[in-house]
Amino acid sequence: MKIYVVDNGGQWTHREWRVLRTLGVDSQIIDNDSEFRGVKDADGWVLSGGAPSIIGEIPKLGKIAQIIDDPQVPVFGICVGAQFTALHFGGDVRKAPFPEFGKTEVNFIDNGGIFGGIPEKITVWENHNDEITRLPEGYKLVATSKNCKVQAFYDTRNPIFGVQYHPEVDNTMFGREIFKSFIEYCKR
Repeated sequence: MKIYVVDNGGQWTHREWRVLRTLGVDSQIIDNDSEFRGVKDADGWVLSGGAPSIIGEIPKLGKIAQIIDDPQVPVFGICVGAQFTALHFGGDVRKAPFPEFGKTEVNFIDNGGIFGGIPEKITVWENHNDEITRLPEGYKLVATSKNCKVQAFYDTRNPIFGVQYHPEVDNTMFGREIFKSFIEYCKR
C-alpha cells in the first residue's frame, strides 16, 4: 500500500507523512505541481494543509484538482486541502470572522466515512484564517465548532474526506484513529 502526501506548502506536511509511516504505510511526499495523472501506484492521497490562503492564492495549490476531479482512490484533505476540495466542487470558502489557532472543541454530528468511532466532542488543534461556509451538493457535514461551521465532511458519492483541523498533531484527540480509518478505507 502507498499513500502520497501532497505538499501544499504547510508546516505539517512532514508530520502527516510521519504519521502514515508510523502506522506502517509506504508514504511519499509529492509536490503539488506534479503531474498526478502519471502516478499509477497510489492507494490514497492526503492533500496537506498549507500556508496559502484559499481566498487569493489558489495558484499556489498547483495541480491538486487532478486528484479530486476523478478520484480513483480515497482522498483526505486537511485544512487548505479540505478548503480547496469544497471550493472546487461548488462550496463556499471565506475569510473566517474568527480565525482559529490552537486548541478548539469540535462537535461530531455524524460518524460516516472515516469518522466512525469518534466521540461527540473532541479537542483538536487548529491553524486557519479561512473556512468552509457551505459544502458542495452531495457532501455530508460531520463536525462543527463554535466558530467554524464545517470542521469535517465527506462526499457521499466519491471517496473524498476532509477536516479543517490538524489530525496529524499529538494535541488532536483521535487524530491517529482518523488516519487509521483512512488507511483501512484505502485498502478496500
